Amino acid sequence: MSTLFPLVAKGAITSRRGKVLVGPVDLTLDGRGTCVVIGPNGAGKTTLLRLLHGAARLTKGSITWACPTEQARHNQAFVFQRPVMLRRSVEENLIYPLRAHGMPKAEARDLAQNWAERVGLQEMLRRPAPVLSGGEQQKLALARALIINPKLVFLDEPCASLDGRAMREIEAILHEASSNGTRLVLSTHDMGQARRLADTVVFLLNGQVHEQAPSSKFFTAPETPQAAAFLKGDIVE
Repeated sequence: MSTLFPLVAKGAITSRRGKVLVGPVDLTLDGRGTCVVIGPNGAGKTTLLRLLHGAARLTKGSITWACPTEQARHNQAFVFQRPVMLRRSVEENLIYPLRAHGMPKAEARDLAQNWAERVGLQEMLRRPAPVLSGGEQQKLALARALIINPKLVFLDEPCASLDGRAMREIEAILHEASSNGTRLVLSTHDMGQARRLADTVVFLLNGQVHEQAPSSKFFTAPETPQAAAFLKGDIVE
């Protein structure tokens, strides 16, 4: 198990202009498998991921790791729903995080080419990243996050707006990353994807964790009426 974990949130709250966006959240995550965060639109899934990652300000409560926070931040990455592309080539997008971590340029270039091949972008190394299709950009964003061999990756709806083929390709990359020991925490509105990927599920409602359970238990016997209603497709408020 990674020395980053457990990740423990106790009474964690993030607010803006006096309005609570998420929290209070009590949540413990270990270092294994894929955790999928689900819930209705507006439940706070993206904000929760940002809070745990450190991109949203912790207003109250605590978020602690099994190591110093700076070390934890150095060993994780965040993939946004809409990938942020550097206005550079595919190759330079992949090289950038490696150089930021101090890797020599020649070694970084070799690794970038290897990762481009792994995610099916080897023919696009010289192409400007902003002109790629949505699916290609998401594969590049994933490769750019995973290339530094992080212990943890947060992903905010990584397959939103992608077609079936692109979704299968992205999920294959995620399965491989998880199998290789990278802890994944992702949000999704797609229950099929949640069932395919999740080892554990966090059900979020109104900015609070209503339920956390192994995926097999959650999808067959949810403990709360709100989770059961959500899984049936009912409107939950």
